[in-house]
Amino acid sequence: MRRLLTYLKPHKWTMTAATILVLFIIVVELYRPIIIGDAIDDYINGYYQPFRVAEKGEEGAVPYGDLWLSRVERQSGQFQGSLPERDQLSGYYQLFLYGDRYYMAEGLTAEESLALAEGGTELVQSYVDAGAPCLDREQLKALRRYDFTGILYAAGLYLLMMLLGFGLNAVDTWMLQKMGQNIIFRMREQVFSHIHSLSLSFFNTTPVGKLVTRVSNDTEAVNELFTTILVRLFKNVVKILGYAVVMLSISVRMTLVSFALLPVVGVLTFVFRFYSRKAYKITRNKITELNTFLSEHISGMRLIQVFVREQEKYEEFECKSQELFRANWREVMTFAIFRPSIYFLSIVAMVIVIGTGSYSVLGGSLSLGTLFIFITYISSFFEPIQELAEQFGTLQSSLASAEKVFSILDEEPQIVNPPAPLPVDIQGRIEFKHVWFAYEKEDYILKDVSFVIHPGEKVAFVGATGAGKTSILNLIGRYFDIQKGEILIDGVDIRQIDKAKLRRAIGQVQQDVFLFTGDIKGNISLDNEAISREDVIRAARTVHADTFIEKMPGTYDAPVTERGSTLSAGQRQLISFARTLAYEPRILVLDEATANIDTETESLITQALAALMQDRTTIMVAHRLSTIQHADKIIVLHHGRIRESGSHQELLAQEGLYKKLYDLQLVQE
Repeated sequence: MRRLLTYLKPHKWTMTAATILVLFIIVVELYRPIIIGDAIDDYINGYYQPFRVAEKGEEGAVPYGDLWLSRVERQSGQFQGSLPERDQLSGYYQLFLYGDRYYMAEGLTAEESLALAEGGTELVQSYVDAGAPCLDREQLKALRRYDFTGILYAAGLYLLMMLLGFGLNAVDTWMLQKMGQNIIFRMREQVFSHIHSLSLSFFNTTPVGKLVTRVSNDTEAVNELFTTILVRLFKNVVKILGYAVVMLSISVRMTLVSFALLPVVGVLTFVFRFYSRKAYKITRNKITELNTFLSEHISGMRLIQVFVREQEKYEEFECKSQELFRANWREVMTFAIFRPSIYFLSIVAMVIVIGTGSYSVLGGSLSLGTLFIFITYISSFFEPIQELAEQFGTLQSSLASAEKVFSILDEEPQIVNPPAPLPVDIQGRIEFKHVWFAYEKEDYILKDVSFVIHPGEKVAFVGATGAGKTSILNLIGRYFDIQKGEILIDGVDIRQIDKAKLRRAIGQVQQDVFLFTGDIKGNISLDNEAISREDVIRAARTVHADTFIEKMPGTYDAPVTERGSTLSAGQRQLISFARTLAYEPRILVLDEATANIDTETESLITQALAALMQDRTTIMVAHRLSTIQHADKIIVLHHGRIRESGSHQELLAQEGLYKKLYDLQLVQE
């Protein structure tokens, strides 16, 4: 959690402002029921309040016959102030309802006024029989003039609070969403940039679907943590405390009655947290498994169709999809049980409050408006408790997602830049000195390999599968580090050369060509602004890729689908070759570069290579020995060791391993 909070440091003022806004929002939400409660007591239920004789022109005075009356405030059955001495002879005036008409009782004591306001039918009947005057519509309207004004004022104030709450929520949401998007943008950039720095061994052992889930889904879960969960957790805690404080300040007894079910809610919340966290964790794991499966099998769809494995793979997918469905269903059922349970408990609590509160209202110890406030608060009190429980589980899952993201960021690159790279002007001299290399521990692929390639020299490596040919190519670009020995470029150990500078000097063409979604130009230049359109065209023409590119609609702007699926294998290889040449490397690395090209296309490339190899060091790996016969030197590898070295004719004359490989291919052809 502490590491996550470091992402908030650049946004501390935004977070502070959002926190202050949340406090204002809570105050507004707490104040709204009080507005209505006061309106009920002071205006809607205004006849409950007694009147006293007032002076004409006195604030709040209303006409009643030849007199002017002013309302006396009373709360929970008690007057706020004693009746002035000058009014004690005239006593209180009390409105009361009988049937559907209002009457006025005059000259009452405080106790009589209260008894009449809260009295039963017999007491009210006695005052009517005693001749209490019945008020007509105009008299009642005059007496309650300030009630109508007060109701309008309360309605306006309530509307203002609603608009204020809406505005504050909108601003708060905007601030948090903007902050969250900036944080996730930064985090995704960090993850993607860090992935670029990792060595090939990491990608050999990590499924692509898993990485996609980390960069997309898991970072989005972290975004939810910043934009929603943390703020709502804070908001709900403060809201619960706010409800409790306000309710206690109004009535301790009613508050304790309202909280009678809290122990049950606590137990239910604890159980829910346990099962929801477990269910969510299982769901996230199943999503990762399904994404990995989809990524692998969509990429390998051609192979699946070639071997007619569609039905079997569909059944495998259905099995994984069912596992995800069951995991999701367990999560849904957890919430489906918890939410109605909390709702039921809130209804029970409300019934208790209504029952107890109604008894208190009838007994005169609680006003109707206060009861309304309690009912509103108790109906809202359980909502933040429910959200807290649900958000705690989401918080745990977001933290788990953050851990997975950080596990990628914590993955140490095995190939790191030297602290102080040595300056070197790469000309193309390559030397292996007693090199030992293994992908795993001491299972050596290369064993005590030594050779020298001079600038401009064309060298080919041949040997059986697993002899170590491709490993040598990977080591030259320092995609892996060796265990023993040295690899020198122009006399400098490649571990002392800046990685980017080293790899920019090496142009590599592989057998399996990867093309990005985009256009032809973008796939040749890889969107490098230093490579102009003219450079792209020149490279394409050099390798004769223009023969098909310029026939395509849009030529160099022609769209390329994922992996270049609409192009033939030979066309993809030519684009890859043009891509390498556009970067003008000092060293050319051809790893089975002509394996997927027909004889005619290979002839065109061979012509281009003769010019391109001029003044460039060229390293070739090929199974078809006919493509490397013109190399200056051929190095024969066998079980990770150099067995033979020399030109094509020299090796044939030795009648060794190379001669056997050559004769075997002649027989096969």
